[in-house]
Amino acid sequence: MTGESFFSLEGPLDMAPGDGQCRAANFHGLADWARQHGRDARGIVERRGMDAHVLADPESLIAPQQLADVLEDCSTLFDDPLFGLHLASVQDPDVFGCVTALCRAAPTVRAGIRCLIDYLPVIHAPDCEVVLVEGHETAELTWLVNTDLGLNDQANYQAAMLNVKLLKAIGGNQFKPSWISVSADARHADLPDLERTLGCRVRLRSQHNSVAFPVNTLDLPVPSANRLLFRLLGGYLEQVKHAQSRSIVERVESYVRGALATGTCSIERCADKTGMSVRTLQARLAAQSARFSELVEGQRERLAKGYLAQRMLTLDEIADRLGYGEQTSFGRAFKRWTGMTPQHYRATAAQVEA
Repeated sequence: MTGESFFSLEGPLDMAPGDGQCRAANFHGLADWARQHGRDARGIVERRGMDAHVLADPESLIAPQQLADVLEDCSTLFDDPLFGLHLASVQDPDVFGCVTALCRAAPTVRAGIRCLIDYLPVIHAPDCEVVLVEGHETAELTWLVNTDLGLNDQANYQAAMLNVKLLKAIGGNQFKPSWISVSADARHADLPDLERTLGCRVRLRSQHNSVAFPVNTLDLPVPSANRLLFRLLGGYLEQVKHAQSRSIVERVESYVRGALATGTCSIERCADKTGMSVRTLQARLAAQSARFSELVEGQRERLAKGYLAQRMLTLDEIADRLGYGEQTSFGRAFKRWTGMTPQHYRATAAQVEA
């Protein structure tokens, strides 16, 4: 086994969102919340054009407008003017995906925030921009969405709560926000609840959203710092960031490599992950003289040869990793690709290495 095959991933852990998309992880806990209040969350999301599976699959990709609309709908349905805040109160910053894990592994609060700035748009929401503003005494973590969502007060409340939770996770017990600015038109009667839940003064009707804290907090060590995880996960996210600039064929191949072993490799799911319809995906591949089925076959052949070189994997295990229901199906496909059985190919490769 080579060092490269041991220390590398064959594909991304999941497809990163494209422009005009975000992960559905912001809906975490919504189904339970709705059930406790006598509602069915499936109808809530379906009303906004989403399939109910987005409630259970945080990696599903949705439009930011759909997220904002659902949160506003819930505010009305549950008669809760601070619904986004209250939903985020039962969530944790892992809503942001593996970016949160990277922030928690960072050596300092400043480095953790830098990770959030660099990779939140890559992994969670490309239309979201995060900025750190440093003053003499106060620093502000500011966020905005680079698209017009109309009324999105509840999304702003949710983001404020989740960002405070993330800052507390990397700042430790010493972290305390100085104040929070929220671009929302809250009632004066709701201000005490906002400030009690967020743990500081809240400025409403601001032109931007931000969490302010003492600037010397930036140099504090992160309690959960992990140098190895920080380097490995940071390297992975940098590759994902680079992959977003690849051609449509390369993006589909990357999706296929990551999806084969899960049994969810399909053109429908790939289209969803790349933010387009199946017809559009087929057309864009055709423009590159490619077809989805051919790309799947090509990646299966490439992966199969690599797996066969790793002699500790059985043929059943290889078949499973390639998305085949049984070893015989894999064997027939491999012989079609190479003119050899998997056993013969493995034996030949072993002789060459010897």
